[in-house]
Amino acid sequence: MEKIKQKVLLMIFYLHMVNAWSLAYDTLNGTLDKEYPILNHQFKYHEEEILKDIEEYISSTYNGHYTGSKHEYRKVQTIDLMASRDLAPHFCQANILKYGSRYGSKNGKDKKDLLKVIHYAMLLLHFDDHYGKPSMTSGNIDHFMP
Repeated sequence: MEKIKQKVLLMIFYLHMVNAWSLAYDTLNGTLDKEYPILNHQFKYHEEEILKDIEEYISSTYNGHYTGSKHEYRKVQTIDLMASRDLAPHFCQANILKYGSRYGSKNGKDKKDLLKVIHYAMLLLHFDDHYGKPSMTSGNIDHFMP
C-alpha cells in the first residue's frame, strides 16, 4: 500500500512539474493567453469588449466639441473648469445621475449614455482622491503644444 501511495504522490508531483514547465514555455513564447485564457482574464459578460469601448469613448472626449478652439485653450475641458473651482466631484455625480436616468428614455437604450456614466464615475474616483491627490496644472495648460 505504501508503494502505491508513493507512486501516486510521484505522479502528482510529475504532473505539477510538467504543468509548471508548460506554463513557463507558453509564457516565454507569448502563447499563454491562447493556451490558458482563464489565468489572465476571468471575463464572462463581454467585459473585455466593454473595456475596449470605454477606452475608445474616453479617448474621443479629449478631442470633443467641448474643448476650446483657440491655441491656448484647446486642451481645456469643462471638467477642468469645475476642478479649478472645487466643483468636479459634484459635477461628476450630477452627470452620473443625468446620463443614468436618461438611459432607456431619451434615445432609447443608447450605449453612449452608459459609457458617459462609466466615464464620469471614473472621473469621480479621480477627483475624490481614490488614486491619490489629483495633480495640479502648471497654469500653462497648453505649454507643450506648437
